[in-house]
Amino acid sequence: MAIVRSVPETADGRRRLALDSPVDRRPIDEIEVATAADVASAVAKARAAQAEWGARSVKDRAAVVRAAVEVLVARRDEVVATVCAETGKPRVEALMVEIVPSCDFINYWSAHADKTLRPRRQRLHGSLRMLKKLYIQQQPLGVVGVITPWNGPFVLSLNPVVQALLAGNAVLLKPSEVTPRSGEWVARILHEAGVPEDVLQVLHGDGETGAALVGADIDKVCFTGSVGTGRKIAAACAERLLPYTLELGGKDAMIVCADADIEQAAAGAVYLSMFNTGQVCMSVERIYVVDSVADEFVRRVTEIARAVTYGPGEADMGPLFWDRQLDVITRHLDDAKTKGADIIVGGAPATGEGLYFQPTVVVDATHEMQLMTEETFGPIVTITRVRDEDEAIRLANDCRYGLSGSVFTKDAAKARRIAARLHTGSVVHNDASVVYGVPEAPFGGRKDSGVGRVNGTDGLLGFTHAQPVLIDRGFEQGSIRYPYSEKAIRNLESMIRYGFGTKLGRRLTS
Repeated sequence: MAIVRSVPETADGRRRLALDSPVDRRPIDEIEVATAADVASAVAKARAAQAEWGARSVKDRAAVVRAAVEVLVARRDEVVATVCAETGKPRVEALMVEIVPSCDFINYWSAHADKTLRPRRQRLHGSLRMLKKLYIQQQPLGVVGVITPWNGPFVLSLNPVVQALLAGNAVLLKPSEVTPRSGEWVARILHEAGVPEDVLQVLHGDGETGAALVGADIDKVCFTGSVGTGRKIAAACAERLLPYTLELGGKDAMIVCADADIEQAAAGAVYLSMFNTGQVCMSVERIYVVDSVADEFVRRVTEIARAVTYGPGEADMGPLFWDRQLDVITRHLDDAKTKGADIIVGGAPATGEGLYFQPTVVVDATHEMQLMTEETFGPIVTITRVRDEDEAIRLANDCRYGLSGSVFTKDAAKARRIAARLHTGSVVHNDASVVYGVPEAPFGGRKDSGVGRVNGTDGLLGFTHAQPVLIDRGFEQGSIRYPYSEKAIRNLESMIRYGFGTKLGRRLTS
């Protein structure tokens, strides 16, 4: 992520932020910070534009959004160039993390939105079935604020924006202030596909702009980012009873069982801890390996990690995206060394101007260390030996985060049994991190890792209000009106006695 500096205000007094490259710290861009007045103006435009957009059929909206796939494919080199300039990540990771899943999200949601969002009839039970018919229709919420982070600046902006648009909402997107143009590409792609400009607007700025958006006259907040900011957003939304979705941090555990394919597990441990320079909310940050296979596992992890290349250009690993992460990683490693951990590969920043950090392997980590309890967000493989899988599960659950987790075993049934005991939003067998890229899977965290769901049917429906409409069948026998009568009392007593007071009645009315 680019390094952010404040620079002198514009002639009319507007705040500006300058961006420096994480590769070599050279200046690459500047943005003006949107004010509360700017946010209010954007909300007013969005509110006016949403009425027409929301009135269009889901099929019509989906046709517009679906066209964005071709636009993105055609302009992918420009998007990748922007992402790489702002984050420094290798081109292969920009394609893999940002472009491929974004194409898939657009394609998937636009193909399935109509079925998911169409009005449906819900069968009623008991005597109600004779009197009423129930329909459930999904209404757009109105104007949705989407605030997104810097570690996946394009894809993590595009996915919620596409879902919100297909549901009939207008969207105000506030991308991270240090990857602003990467997020801005989402709007550029969708506008070129035909989404009206006022239906999707971009607001640039830092926390001041984000707070103004959360406090504006909007109908939902969808936030991806840190736990601290998520708590502030939750508190602000609670005061107004404003719905929100929070996708927050993680400290994902990987369990290596005694029957795991050690080669597969070791390669996965290194890659899944280090890709995107370890700056992934579902990155593997803790590894619990059963003692009987630990020596071989550590040996192979060490060999694989030592072969990982890093630096500018097309190395395996790019720089840290944000200069503040360097302080976090260094603090966590220093604390771990002080408390008895052994750093057997790497462990230090690389020399030079860029924000590079050596691929690192730490063994003998314990839960007294920050490295095992706080989100590190760096290229570190952290390994702890355990007696057995039960101890691995206990330690994996001993964490304030609960985003995702992984289980490496040759036995798929065992993986499911272990998953059922893990207090996480999702679990992946013989892999990690990929579950966010599966749109069918409801994705969201437990504990400090978030509130609500992105993806899955629930994720898309979360951008709508499910409105039940109860239609009368024209029979008045079941209705009670003033004035009350003895007959009404007798009818109610009979309903209670025969409908719920007997096994047959309960079966018939259920």
